[in-house]
Amino acid sequence: MTVAPFLSLVVPAYNEAIRFQKTLPVLREFLKLQNYSWELLIVDDGSIDGTADVPGKYFDDSECRVIRLKSNRGKGYAVRTGVASAQGNRVLISDADLSTPLKEIEKLFDALEQGADIAIGSRSLAESNVVVRQKWYRQGMGRFFNTLVQFLTVKGLIDTQCGFKCFEREKFQSIFSKMTIERFSFDVELLFIAQKYGMTIREIPVEWHHVEASRVRIWIDPAYMFLGLLKIRLNDWRGLYNEIPDSITSQ
Repeated sequence: MTVAPFLSLVVPAYNEAIRFQKTLPVLREFLKLQNYSWELLIVDDGSIDGTADVPGKYFDDSECRVIRLKSNRGKGYAVRTGVASAQGNRVLISDADLSTPLKEIEKLFDALEQGADIAIGSRSLAESNVVVRQKWYRQGMGRFFNTLVQFLTVKGLIDTQCGFKCFEREKFQSIFSKMTIERFSFDVELLFIAQKYGMTIREIPVEWHHVEASRVRIWIDPAYMFLGLLKIRLNDWRGLYNEIPDSITSQ
């Protein structure tokens, strides 16, 4: 019998006070209409603009928990912190800008119910609906990075970086505890470990809208992302990912 989902929605946030004025009402309206239990976890990654004060305008304390990090540690660290605090049996990671509309979650739920261990949104499949595209140089950077990902780490996935991923919490808590990447390549590390342990990854075409004011620094962060891929390979060579967690072997 399928267990009704209790969803933990994890949203990493860094200086999102202005954007949250637009996206949190949309998020609240969506969640209030669902027939399953849910909680919202916003991880404030050392913001200096009052990001942590905005959720209280739209959500009760019983619905939303804001986790404040003392300093900016990076999106990967923020996501790990949120997942470690999640209480639901199912976790969705979503970007603060809601570039993938929350309605797309049903596609990810379907994939999990059909046997996937993790379902990841994709902007790059033939069936994906990219309504607002990135600028040409960002698209080129993304394609080049994916080529490096395929060569160095995760095989067979077209889009590892879409910030819309859903999984069963018990299966992935221990995987998150093994992760070391604190910034943008954390998605790759997550999928690399999952693939190493033989978990089923389903890439799902989703609707996507590029939103300006990206946190990616075009001349700096690609270098950090590449170094992140090398760190994943080094971690694997050192055996940091070798011990298979009980939460996976017991499935």
